[in-house]
Amino acid sequence: MPPEREPVGMPTGEILVSCSCGFEAAFDRLRDARGVLAAHEDAGHDAEWEIQRLASGVEEAGADAGVCGDPTPPASPLYRSDL
Repeated sequence: MPPEREPVGMPTGEILVSCSCGFEAAFDRLRDARGVLAAHEDAGHDAEWEIQRLASGVEEAGADAGVCGDPTPPASPLYRSDL
């Protein structure tokens, strides 16, 4: 049986996990959410997650990385002039 985490009131975490077995919980850490998601999937359940918000540094890195062929802005810490 997958490990369960009891939600308290309305979910307050940034990552929401729901499953076909009726399980729903909110997590503040991706690692915790991934573990529960994997456990439910390993049990043959149809589980999914929704990430409500990412840390600002992650959002900035994603924006700087561009999308399939868009150049990385030279001011970005991800910019590589050797490419």
